[in-house]
Amino acid sequence: MTHRDTSRRRKNRTPRPAPPPLDSAKLQELALAYVARFATTSAKLEAYLSRKLRERGWNRDDDGGGENLPDLGEISARFVDLGYIDEDAYARSRSRGLLGRGFGPRRVSQDLYAAGIDEQTRSEIAPGQAAIRRAAFELARKRRFGPFSAQEPDPERNRSRKQKQVAAMLRAGHGFETVKAIMGAASVAAAEEWVAEAQDAEAQDEEI
Repeated sequence: MTHRDTSRRRKNRTPRPAPPPLDSAKLQELALAYVARFATTSAKLEAYLSRKLRERGWNRDDDGGGENLPDLGEISARFVDLGYIDEDAYARSRSRGLLGRGFGPRRVSQDLYAAGIDEQTRSEIAPGQAAIRRAAFELARKRRFGPFSAQEPDPERNRSRKQKQVAAMLRAGHGFETVKAIMGAASVAAAEEWVAEAQDAEAQDEEI
């Protein structure tokens, strides 16, 4: 097929018609499909539906009832009541996932805040010291920071690299004391012992 043939086919291609504006039934279908596919929160569902409304517009019901735009808060509240949205479960799962990827408690809290998780829930599921240290250890291992980093002969280059690593860990949401401890570990074994200390302390507290 020549370039001319390809260009002709593109010109003759009929553009797809724009999807019709949303109505109550279609909006409900979109909402149900979204919560069936994703673990989510009220705020995230409302943001998704709001975006769909901006993209497609709103066709008010033929009977003229209701407001010009649907009440997205009412839809999300009903889904919470039905158990389709479980914000506590979402927050716990999301927190575990972020910590497992090496993010610190500040980044976890910021992420949950952006998802619409309230302050009380964020406080209740805030990670303990053991989880925080494990996350810092995991980030250092994955990024080859601190005790996982190979030393170079040039002290100045080592100092510069360490400063960049500290900055990266702080950006990942770890507190200064946590970063100082993992970056100052003399060896991988020392870092593992640092993590184990917090785990042992939490285990003892649970026994009391």
